[in-house]
Amino acid sequence: MHKDYTDEELVDWYLKTRQNTYFEQLYERYSHKVHNKCLSFTKDRMQADDLTQDIFLRLLGKLESYKQNAKFSTWLYSITSNYCTDRIRSIRARHHPILLDNWGSMTLISDDNEVDQQTELNRVKIQYALTRMPLIEQHLLQKKYQEDTSIQELAIHYSLTESAIKMRLKRSRDRLRQFYGEIRIH
Repeated sequence: MHKDYTDEELVDWYLKTRQNTYFEQLYERYSHKVHNKCLSFTKDRMQADDLTQDIFLRLLGKLESYKQNAKFSTWLYSITSNYCTDRIRSIRARHHPILLDNWGSMTLISDDNEVDQQTELNRVKIQYALTRMPLIEQHLLQKKYQEDTSIQELAIHYSLTESAIKMRLKRSRDRLRQFYGEIRIH
């Protein structure tokens, strides 16, 4: 069993020993609270999951800059708020309206007039499904499928690993497919 260290002691012990057990205790104490804070920014559970992981990964590199002038929890919440604000701000600053020319290829009808109508209907449904998604996911899908940005370039752009980009793309495609499937035209 491990002793119940204060946050500051855990930071000190981690920095001295680099043993993950000390950092894991900080994670156990604060991951739920950080996740809730991220969720308050994004209103999306999967996006909050990703942001929480990003914040704790970044925290590993920032622990040495923690000066203990403030409580650890206050310092961590400041990092969390700043990170979430910056991520959302950067997405909004770069966000361009999504054009659907490359998205609406789901038609199997042979008559040309019906194909045109079906294609237009698909575009409208996709556009509506996209509006239900968080901006970060809209932006990621746009960069990958409309701007043909490579996984490697996306990883650099978002400061994430290629594996994380692939997972986010999969989740975003799955969500788009789900929202698209829920649309009923009467």
